Order: sequence, then structure tokens, then C-alpha cells
Amino acid sequence: MTTGKINVSVENIFPLIKKFLYSDHEIFLRELVSNGTDATLKLKHLISIGEAKVEYGNPVIEIKIDKEGKKIHIIDQGLGMTADEVEKYINQVAFSGAEEFLDKYKDSAKDSGIIGHFGLGFYSAFMVAEKVEIITKSYKDEPAAHWTCDGSPEFTLEPADKISRGTEIILHVAEDSLEFLEDSKISGLLNKYNKFMPIPIKFGTRTETLPKPEDAPEDYVNETVEKDNIINNPNPAWTKQPTELSDEDYKSFYRELYPMQFEEPLFNIHLNVDYPFNLTGILYFPKLGSDMQIQKDKIQLYQNQVYVTDNVEGIVPEFLTMLKGVIDSPDIPLNVSRSGLQADGAVKKISNYITRKVADKLKALFTENRTDFEQKWNDIKIVLEYGMLSEDKFYEKAGAFVLYPTVDDTYFTLEELKEKLKDNQTDKDGKLIVLYAGNKDAQHSYIETAKEKGYEVLLLDSPIISHLIQKIEGDNSDLRFVRVDSDHIDNLIKKDENTISKLSDEEKETLKTSLESYIPKAYSVQLEAMDSQAAPFIITQPEFMRRMKEMSQSGGGGMFGMGNMPEMYNLVVNTNSDLAASILNTEDKTHQEHLVKQALDLAKLSQNLLKGEALTAFVKRSFEMIK
Repeated sequence: MTTGKINVSVENIFPLIKKFLYSDHEIFLRELVSNGTDATLKLKHLISIGEAKVEYGNPVIEIKIDKEGKKIHIIDQGLGMTADEVEKYINQVAFSGAEEFLDKYKDSAKDSGIIGHFGLGFYSAFMVAEKVEIITKSYKDEPAAHWTCDGSPEFTLEPADKISRGTEIILHVAEDSLEFLEDSKISGLLNKYNKFMPIPIKFGTRTETLPKPEDAPEDYVNETVEKDNIINNPNPAWTKQPTELSDEDYKSFYRELYPMQFEEPLFNIHLNVDYPFNLTGILYFPKLGSDMQIQKDKIQLYQNQVYVTDNVEGIVPEFLTMLKGVIDSPDIPLNVSRSGLQADGAVKKISNYITRKVADKLKALFTENRTDFEQKWNDIKIVLEYGMLSEDKFYEKAGAFVLYPTVDDTYFTLEELKEKLKDNQTDKDGKLIVLYAGNKDAQHSYIETAKEKGYEVLLLDSPIISHLIQKIEGDNSDLRFVRVDSDHIDNLIKKDENTISKLSDEEKETLKTSLESYIPKAYSVQLEAMDSQAAPFIITQPEFMRRMKEMSQSGGGGMFGMGNMPEMYNLVVNTNSDLAASILNTEDKTHQEHLVKQALDLAKLSQNLLKGEALTAFVKRSFEMIK
């Protein structure tokens, strides 16, 4: 038997390992199972190149719990180690790696959000164990070795009588970690971290009922058999080629990833690149509607089929974090802080690739089946609109597939829209005016007025639309978006023809003075000569002020404090209406006030602005009028 000291300068590294990584101590299982997987895959490689003259067989990694003995066993059938290799890899390499990691990150790592601890490997065992044993037999024709360490720098190394190839790690679980002796706890961790590991993982057995034979008698009792309980899927969909998978395969894998999701995804994007970096994965577009809340089930990041995190910020472009799915890349550096990750050149290339791939897929879907794409538009638009705002490379490609729906459910790309509107909706200054509504019901009367003029009205109702149209206008100087309720229709698209007012300038001044004495200061009164059949009073919301307020409320907008500003409205009074003449010619001030207030309330009602006490008073007053 050999005894010795592990060569580390930190006198007692084990409490440091445990204390420093305590919040993450469940990862010991991921690390040890990953090590077993690596050992098995390395053996497979050595056999394939003729260096190892042994049978590969059907290796599994087995996890066993000995509750009474307070032990966890992790057993693999990989390449194993000789005594010399144990001395080298466990006593020297693993612990020098531990020391280096701690030295580098012990002060900052918890705060800087290290996203993975791969490379901790073997020594993470001491986060939950007071003593660790390794019993290992190399694929080479050499004796087995038994290494023991009790959490101090001392170790023992002696021959073992193990005859089968591979490594068994025995954890003597510490008193403060006894929760890891529960089947449900280990099962949960294996499902979280090792669900898609490339080597089958056995955890206990399960009973399976055999099918009843066709010629079985009526009183036949079905036989049962005990089978290995393999908890993982070693060949998940993302490891296969797209040509090998059907639509149903993709949907089935989605259900495997998110067993609590009951809605099918709209479509998927299969990522597969091996240059200039390695990356595979499948992203799914779930139904999102206009909901910008953070999704509960996020994209999962894997490294060589080992789960790392579901916080993929910095790796996946921000607008795509609303999607679901898997990304697997060995090229993403894990032992770095998030700020370091975002500055990493390889990660930036990965993020750009994903953006490009998603844009190409969306264009293909749009081209192949436009009708289907239009039907899904409302469920995906929030992601695409956010992408246009946040990623310039996506914005450049988005013109080919981003849609602008009308209130009548027809859909245009921006170029199609320009072509469709140019003859009828170009104003006298040569600007193309795109009318839009944010709510079909609330702005119904304004939409109808615009349609009577033969104008198209878009329905743009996402919470970030003000930001987006601002950006589009910036890139198209001859184009302006105007919400349909922001002014009288003749002012929204100004043509050369002017309607003549029935009132003289002096009468208009008198009328305006009368109106302003009854109308609250929140409304700016403007007199307009319109068609005599048009509504006498129209409430509008100035486009610029409303848009800036919306942008400020949803983040950004460039104007400090706009989000807290009170709502501002214009009251447009039709000087050619009979009501305007009645108000002007009424000498009874009480009756005049009554007319103005009733007309204002009707205008407010059409804008859904009449509420509470004012609505109650209006209803009461209206009933009095029809007695």
C-alpha cells in the first residue's frame, strides 16, 4: 500500500471546495457522470483506431445508492486507470486544477455568475462526501487500484481485486448532504443534468409487463420482468441530421424537453455547423402572441450532451431568448463570468450565426408557404419585431419576411405596402402616409372614416410597435406612420384640396372662446372645416407625444420622464357641422354649456375615455333628454 500527500500548496483544499461551491453542490453528480462518459467515449475511440484490443460491448454508467451505508456508487465501464495513472491524474492533475480554479475565482466567481464548472471534475465529489474511494481497472493488462482520501491532503493507494474494466467511485456522504441518498433527489439530478448524455445511464430497475400471448387462456396472468431503468436518451434529436427527422420527431422531442407544455410549437429551426466552431441544436417557436413576459421554460445550453444552464444570455441573441429548445456547443467557454462571455470572440460568432440561421429559416418558411406563415404571424411577431430593434443583422434580412397586417386581415411586406399605398396615400408633400390602429374596437370609428376615403389601415398592436416604427421611419425618409386617431383624417393625409368653412374668421374666434370656457384644460381645441356630415366633435391624440410616451413606458424613447406625463388630447371641432352653428348661435349660456358637454362626452365615449363618475352623469343626462 502506498500513502502520501496530494501535492497542493493550499493546506486543506477540501473545505474551500465545499464552501466556495456550496450553492452549486448538486453538480458533483453531473461532473462524476460526465467523467464516466468521457472515459467510455475515449475507450470507444481507442478501440476504433486499434490502440485498445478489447471488446467495447454495451457499456452503461450505473448510479447506486446505499442508504444504510450512506454511500453513493458511480460505476462506469470505460477505459479505467492503472495505479500510476491514478497517481498522475487524481493526485496531481485534478487537484492542481482545483487549486488553480479556486485561486482564480474564489473572490469573484459567486458574483460574476460563472455559467458552468466543467473541469472541476473529480474533486467536486468532496462537496458532498467526507471520504471518497476510487476502485479502478484499466483496459490495459495491469492490476486494479484502490485509492482512498478522507478530505485531507493525505491519501492511500493500494492494489484492488476488481476484475472488470472501468472505474467505481464511492462517495461516503457527509452528514450535511444526506439528502443525496434519496432516490427522488438523485433521479431529479440525473434528469436535470444527464437526460441526454451519450452513454446510457442506469439508475435502479423497473418492472415491465409482458404482452399477453394470443393463445393465452382467459385466466392468464401477465408476466412481468425486471429491466434496467435507463433514465436518459443517448441519441437526442439535435445529434441527428435534419434529413433523419420528421415533423413528428421534432414535436416528440419538444414534448421530451418540456413535458409540462401542452401546446405544440409553431415550427422549429435545426442548427448544425462545424466551422468555424461546432454548434448543434434545435430552436422552437412557441405561441407567444403579444406577451413579452420572460418565459418559464427557456433554451437549454449543453456541452457535448451535458446540461450546463438555461440562462443563455450572451450566447443566444437576446430577442431569441423568448424561444425554446437546445443549443449544444463544445466551443462555448464555461468557466468565465457573463461579462467575459459576452466579450468572447467565439461566442459573438455563435450569436451572429444563430441570428443569420433564424433569419434564413424564416425567409424560407415565408417563401414556401406564405399562407401558413401569415396564419402564424400574430404568434411570432413579438420575437421578430424585437429582433429588428435589437439586432442590426436581423433587421437587414427582416424586410423579406416581416409582415404588416391590415385591420381586414390582409398582410404586406414593407415593399408591398409601399407599392399598394403610393397612389392613394401620398400627401401633398410627397410623403407616403401609413395609417395604423392599435386596437380595432377602440378606434373603430376612426378606421371606418379612413376606409370611407379608400385608405388602408394597418393593425399594429404589439407593445414595442412605437419603437419599431420610429426605426423604420429613420431608414425611410419618405415614409411616415400615423395612428388613425391622431388627427382628423384630412389632416393625416393632407391633399391639395381644402374644404371651405361656413363660419367667418370672426365667428370661429367667438366659437373657440365659448368652447374653451367649458372644456377641460387637458384638451387643446382646434377648429377644422370638414364635410358637414362628419362628426361635429372628434378627440385625437397627437402622434408624436403619444408615441414618445409609449416608448418611454416600454423602455427607451430618448425623452426623460415622458412615460409619467399626463395624456394629451386635441378636440377637433367641425365648423361646418350643425352643432357648431347651434353652439355659436345659442345665447342661453346654460344651454350652450349643456350642448358642449354632451358633445364632448359623446366624443370621449367613442375613444373609450368616458369612465366612472363622468360616465354615470352622462348616462343620467342622456336619459333626461329622451324623456
